[in-house]
Amino acid sequence: MAALVLLISSTKGAYDTERAGVIQMSSKIIYLDRLLSSYGADAAATRELLRQATVGSIKRMWPAQKNAHGPVAPGATLTEALPRSIQQLTPQNDMQRSLKSLAVSIASDLGQMRWLLFEPRESSISMPLLIVVTVWLAIIFACSGLFAQFNGAVIVALMLAALSVAGAIFLILELDTPFDGLIQISNEPMLSALKHLGH
Repeated sequence: MAALVLLISSTKGAYDTERAGVIQMSSKIIYLDRLLSSYGADAAATRELLRQATVGSIKRMWPAQKNAHGPVAPGATLTEALPRSIQQLTPQNDMQRSLKSLAVSIASDLGQMRWLLFEPRESSISMPLLIVVTVWLAIIFACSGLFAQFNGAVIVALMLAALSVAGAIFLILELDTPFDGLIQISNEPMLSALKHLGH
């Protein structure tokens, strides 16, 4: 049981890290849009590229959103196109130079977050440990069932215990795929960021 709790704790920690990454990414997207807005009309194309890249990110992170928010321009990415577009801005004064410098830094952070969140990652579950724990529990329940007195209370207790363990294993597997399945990270922070872009 301790090993099962350890697995749940491990996958919950990985899930929470991914969730915090999504929230941080959405807030940086909004902040970058505000910076580009303050930069002036010269940054209008870059702001539109940011919006397109955000839509692309949402579609990639949440497969159910593939047909939402309209088409995405080819090459509109947070990792390459956006930093390149910001670098091409030509500041006319000290304020624009300062805003461009901040925008470059934030775009770099967004690019790193994109790789951390989107790219295939290693599972936070130790599969050998999960298999061993499952086998242990199966043996424990089999032995308990063999040597327990056969009556309704024992059967109900064994069924409830098995259901609890099955639920824990289901929870572990669900938390390990944070952008898929029944227990997935909410897309609300990114959708909220998308609503703020361009205003």
